[in-house]
Amino acid sequence: MLTVAVTGATGAQGGATARSLLAAGHRVRALTRRPDSPAADTLRALGAEVRFADFDDRSSLDTALAGADSLFAVTAIEAGGEAEVRQGTALVDAAAAARLGHVVLTSVAHADRDTGVPHYESKRTIERHLRASGTPWTVIGPAAFMDNYAGGWTADGLREGTFAWPMPADRPLALISSRDIGAFAALALQRREDFAGLRVDIAADERTPGEMTGILAAALGRPVSYEEVPLAYVRTRSTDLAAMFAYFTTSGLDVDVAALHRDFPEVGWHGFPDWAHAQDWTAILTPGPMPEAAHH
Repeated sequence: MLTVAVTGATGAQGGATARSLLAAGHRVRALTRRPDSPAADTLRALGAEVRFADFDDRSSLDTALAGADSLFAVTAIEAGGEAEVRQGTALVDAAAAARLGHVVLTSVAHADRDTGVPHYESKRTIERHLRASGTPWTVIGPAAFMDNYAGGWTADGLREGTFAWPMPADRPLALISSRDIGAFAALALQRREDFAGLRVDIAADERTPGEMTGILAAALGRPVSYEEVPLAYVRTRSTDLAAMFAYFTTSGLDVDVAALHRDFPEVGWHGFPDWAHAQDWTAILTPGPMPEAAHH
């Protein structure tokens, strides 16, 4: 039985990892800045130990990691690239000081390449710091999050019967749900010897926006039409996101989905139709405050 510290435990990836580890019988130490939040209470009810930790408070990281075997590390882009690198570096340094036996860092697919996407570059910097830390490491690089299709401008468009996305209708995109990210991360943590020193890009499916439109229409039980959002419009909102979608359209995310399904069947991969039909679209499309979307 492992004792695994999980950062971002009240978020999408960390929460999924915590649940997968708990289901496998391991001890989970859920690290969060808000131990009194409803999400933290949910984790406690599942059997996790919840501890306070703040990436900008090194002593809190040292205390939270003391005595753990391993760490699931996720860093957030919401505060910008510089803050993400600072916080990710602090987390890696704390893991090294605690002499953890394994750190599984979730990054993004292709962050080890010259993408020119700002939030990919910040994750690349953290990956390099982890590799140089002397701590046994594994990096997983999730493809585009299916979870993002249930929030933000996608949900806004679907309310009006439109799937709006900044890519050509016929350009394939590699996709993964947070549930599968958590299952893969838990697998890597449980099979340290097999995964140490590996960087693995992961995806469960690959679909074009045109295909996704048909899948979403079937899941919603109503017609949905596709509308390509101009990159120029995205650029007015976020140059970072515009760079990412430009990369998706030109280079694309080539992830060997078939090989992942073959080599790691225990993950129980969920394709885009599986994910879409599992969503509570009535609740999602009811106007009101939306839950936070995942990163990318």
